[in-house]
This record gives sequence, structure tokens and C-alpha cells, in this order.
Amino acid sequence: MSAETFYGPDFNLLSQQDPDIAAVLLSELKRQQTNLQLIASENFTSRAVLATLGSTLSNKYAEGYPGKRYYGGCEEVDKAEIIAIDRAKDLFGAEHANVQPHSGASANIAVYLAFTKPGDTVLAMSLPHGGHLTHGSKVNFSGKWFNVESYGVRQDNELIDYDELRDTAIRTKPKMICSGATAYPSLVDFEKIRAICDEVGAIMWVDAAHFIGLVAGKAIPSPVPYADVVSFTTHKVLRGPRGGMILAKAEHAAAIDKAVFPGIQGGPVMSAVAGKAVALAECATPAYQKYAKDVIINAKALAAALESEGMRAVSGGTQTHLALMDIRSTGVTGKVADERCGQAGIVMNKNSIPYDPEKPGITSGIRVGTPATTTQGMGVAEMQTIASFIARAIKTDDEKTLAGIKSEVHALTARFPIYTA
Repeated sequence: MSAETFYGPDFNLLSQQDPDIAAVLLSELKRQQTNLQLIASENFTSRAVLATLGSTLSNKYAEGYPGKRYYGGCEEVDKAEIIAIDRAKDLFGAEHANVQPHSGASANIAVYLAFTKPGDTVLAMSLPHGGHLTHGSKVNFSGKWFNVESYGVRQDNELIDYDELRDTAIRTKPKMICSGATAYPSLVDFEKIRAICDEVGAIMWVDAAHFIGLVAGKAIPSPVPYADVVSFTTHKVLRGPRGGMILAKAEHAAAIDKAVFPGIQGGPVMSAVAGKAVALAECATPAYQKYAKDVIINAKALAAALESEGMRAVSGGTQTHLALMDIRSTGVTGKVADERCGQAGIVMNKNSIPYDPEKPGITSGIRVGTPATTTQGMGVAEMQTIASFIARAIKTDDEKTLAGIKSEVHALTARFPIYTA
């Protein structure tokens, strides 16, 4: 495919005006087309979403909300935001939706601002056990501005220890309890957490960034009926543009909207808001529901295949779109595995496992996800092939061997092309 066919006729103008950036666009397209994308938080968004991101909506400043903007000329972008809001509410059965956050972290900041003050106690999942930076890491605003208490997983089964969570909540009396993680392959029991929140009088916040697409596809239970507020990104399994979103009970609508604007950001990126609307419409289709279920089937298959190669799946496997693998049996660290797989055209990430003896920059594990490969149309058979690629790559430092695996990877991805028409 020519660059003009993919990027549109304006690409020729870009090539003449800025050949350096044009070259990056081409090389990144090739990288995505030829390598295996196993980052659990990445996906291939549709051409329709990409079209909205590159549209003239990008030119419009729209501080405020539909019908209540601080600038004129917002009649058309108001329509896009209203469509996005209505689609989000319908898809998730939510009472209120804010589609303006620039990212998942921005959405999380807004949640803190809406329900807490600096110094308040918040209970969230420990980062080493799968939590996110914005859940209380000492290098993040959340750990600097709030008294964040942590809960984790049991050592025997690597599942959330709800007894510990409840005991910690009773002892610390948090203003808010956060559930959700970036490297937790199992489902969360939202009913149990709701009961704990009610017992201690805490706001129930679910950071659903990683799994909200599975919820949209009706493949796993939804946190929306239980939570006071749900924040998430729109670019993982959800397969939309990079950005964030917040769902909330009606009683919290005003607090959430005020926290987003003017609380943490000015005008929304209206091209991204429109892209979110497009993605939400895609998520409401039977094809997407099948996709979401296939993502989980593939993740289970990939985890099982990696176990057959001698690695261990944390918590015994996965119920979601990602698997966390303990690779200590291979004799290499997560960092080394990440680097070797990268040389072989396999894009994934090193990741700490619960109670990891290695430092976060080294790790004893890797995290693999199936959103992107499932979008390409790969299935269980391909997951077994991919597991073989990973195992072979991890176990060698021979550059010629890694290059050979990369050729096999390219042959596989060529059978499942992306962005070809």
C-alpha cells in the first residue's frame, strides 16, 4: 500500500514540508504491521477513528460543556460531545458520563479532585501487586498528595486478599477505595468491594482502564452498577483513540464535571472526543462483542501455551485480556526477556510479579496481552505459535537465531495484515 492510500492525499504535502516526520509515520506503520504487538494496553484502532483524529475538529477550542462553552462557534463540536456522552451512557448503563479527559491519568486526577482533599486517606492496590502509578506510587502525585494505604494479593493464590482489604479499610477508614490494576489477570469481585465501601463509608472508585473494553463487549461483569465512579482509558481493549473517560452515579455528576473542567484541564481535544464516539458505536455491535470474548479466549490460550513452555502463569492463568508470567524457570529476568523478544519482533513488556525478588527495573516476569493480535484476526492456533516464538527468543542470546525468529514473526503477521485498505 502506498503512503498516500493509507494516510490520505495530504501525506504528499507532509512529505514535502517535513520529510523527517513523514519518515517516522511510514516506519511506525511498518513496525506495527510487521511485529507482534503483545502490549496489553495497546490495540489497533479503526480507520474511522483515525479519520476523526486527523479531522478539522482538532482546530476547535471548546472549554466548558455542550451549551455552556467559553468560546463561540462550538455548535458542531457540541453535537460530537453529546453523541459521545449518550453512547457511553447507553453502552455501559451509566447515569452520567464525562468524555473530556485527555488520558486515563487525567481521569484519575479528576476522581481524586472530585471526592478527596490532599492528605485524605485512599485505599488502593499495591503497585508491586499489579496496581497503577496513580494508585499511590511515591513518585506520582497520588503518593505525594494523599495518604495512600495499599492492599495486595495473597501469596498462596495471587488473588486479591479481600479479608486484608476489609481489615485495612476498617483500620484506616479511607475516604475512597480504588479497585482496578494494570497487571492483574483475574476478575475483581465488585460486590465484595461495594460491601466494604458501605461498611466504612468510602467512595467506591473503579479504575477500569485495562478491562473496560471487555465490559463493553459483555465478556466480563461490569463495575458500573456497584461503583460511585468508574474511570478508564479508551485505547486498550476498547480500541478507541488515546484518551480517558469517567462514568458516575447521577449524584456525583456535578462534582465530576467540575473536577475535569475547570479543575484539571482546559479545552478538550474535540477530535479525540469524536473518535471516542466512533469507538463507542463500534463497541455496541455484535462483531465487537465477539471480539471481546475472543480476546479472553486468546489470552487463556497464550497463557496455557507459555506454561507448556515451562513458564508459570500468575494466579493460575487469566480471566481477562492479559497474562502475567513468572519466567524464573527460564533462567533469565524479565528485562532480558523483554530485550530478546524485542530483537525477535515481539513487542511485550517486563513486569513485576507478586512478591517479586527482583527490582522493578529488572523483574521476574513478563506481561503479555491479546487485544491487538485478536484485532488482527489471530486465534488459538496462532497463540500457540506465538508462545513458541517467545520461549525460543527468551532462551537465546544468539543474534542470528533471534533474527531467524523475527523472520518467522514477519511471516505470521503478513497472514494477518492491518491497515491494508
